[in-house]
Amino acid sequence: MMRALWLLPVGLLVLLAFYLGWRQGYARATLSETEVISAYAERYLADRARDGTAEGASPAQCRALPGEQAGVWLVVVCGPEPHDEARHYTYYVRRSGALARVVGPGEGADA
Repeated sequence: MMRALWLLPVGLLVLLAFYLGWRQGYARATLSETEVISAYAERYLADRARDGTAEGASPAQCRALPGEQAGVWLVVVCGPEPHDEARHYTYYVRRSGALARVVGPGEGADA
């Protein structure tokens, strides 16, 4: 009887770990490039509004390139054409959708 009482919490912890691992894997496997580009286009609009340069900003100014650096899945480049260093943002995105780093106005993108 004591052994069954000890195994119950351990079994519940194993089930919880399995569920959380499955959920993370499913979310990562189903994350699309379109979702990532849309999310960072919204962030671009917020960044431009924060900087006081929101006039003329549009989600259509964002595009993505495959990441070439280790740990970078996509590079989302946002800004008007022709290139204006004061209004361009480059977002380096991990496979999970998390931001690895951002290069903003005046910092010089090295992608």
